[in-house]
Amino acid sequence: MTRNLSLVAALNLAGALLCSAAFAQEIPRHAPPPAMPADVSRLPTIVLMSYGGTIASRGTPRLNVTNYGGKENKRVDPQDWVDDLPELRGVANIVIDDERPAEDAKEPASYDDQARIAKRMNELVRDPKIKGIVLTHGTNSMAETAYYLNLVVKTDKPIVLVGSQRPWTGLSGDGPRNLYDAVRVAASKEAWGKGVLHAMNQLINTARDVDKTSAYRTNTFIGVDVGALGYADPDRIVFYREPVRRHTDGSEFAGKAYPTLPQVEVAYAYREAPGYLIDAMVANGAKGIIVEGTGAGSPTASENDAIKRAQEKGVIVVATARTHGGRVQDTPRRREAKIIPGDNLKPEKARILLQLALTKTSDLNEITRIFNEY
Repeated sequence: MTRNLSLVAALNLAGALLCSAAFAQEIPRHAPPPAMPADVSRLPTIVLMSYGGTIASRGTPRLNVTNYGGKENKRVDPQDWVDDLPELRGVANIVIDDERPAEDAKEPASYDDQARIAKRMNELVRDPKIKGIVLTHGTNSMAETAYYLNLVVKTDKPIVLVGSQRPWTGLSGDGPRNLYDAVRVAASKEAWGKGVLHAMNQLINTARDVDKTSAYRTNTFIGVDVGALGYADPDRIVFYREPVRRHTDGSEFAGKAYPTLPQVEVAYAYREAPGYLIDAMVANGAKGIIVEGTGAGSPTASENDAIKRAQEKGVIVVATARTHGGRVQDTPRRREAKIIPGDNLKPEKARILLQLALTKTSDLNEITRIFNEY
């Protein structure tokens, strides 16, 4: 009889644990509370700005790390991050700024949202009490937003983008550590003057260089050509090099409002890629075209014919490479074709730079100068 009662009790306890695990945040609860600095008033004030993403998502059960969110799983409120990570209060004075789109928004994130965030950041950085900003963001388009902010926010204060590959509730989720490290980077004096940064998986990358390279793996973000700028190691934040391209307070595009940007499209090159897609882009209002070319940035013969037709209508064409590394170089043939080399920018980032350049000029030499400097 005693054995049966013990078995029932054990089964009930196991069931309770399973139920609680389905909803629990995957942060160890048995550890003692973190030590706090003697004088927290001396900590820097960091704005934690939420823009949603996987890091702000929940899923059940906690083994679910790929199919999360939806009406049945309420979003993570920014205050939840602070409550779940008391360690943050030992690094900075956290001020929450919730910029998430409405939970029932039917349209995906648009340029309007990006422009709104840039405007808000340009306002926040003018406050002398604020020493840095952390922006949580979905990983799909994070690198694009980071580069846009890198060009249009006028400040030397750290702006750090962070996200996660797994939901906040996922077993072995990467969100908690990534968020903690991002706040550490933003609070670091060494991060000043380095432009917009990206901090995930303990790597610190520049907004210009960082790229998402894997759909699900937690080590997805890297600087393909140049490597990490520094590391969020457990003992301290360390930097080993400086960005050399123009950004933030050194950008000619920074501190201005851009309600809209000129239309720029991306054409992908592959064997027998047709030119009529480029013709269609021009017919639908494109002012610029980024060609993601084969090898070192080469369009197909059909695409080249379409490029000439586009240029006759004043369309600016920039060449990038689909090789995930390496520069598109300035060559006599490319100069003769009046195609601007896009350096080692990914096509989606070259698109952003060309859009901003077209707000100032359509001169080929001047746009070439911009691509050489940014």
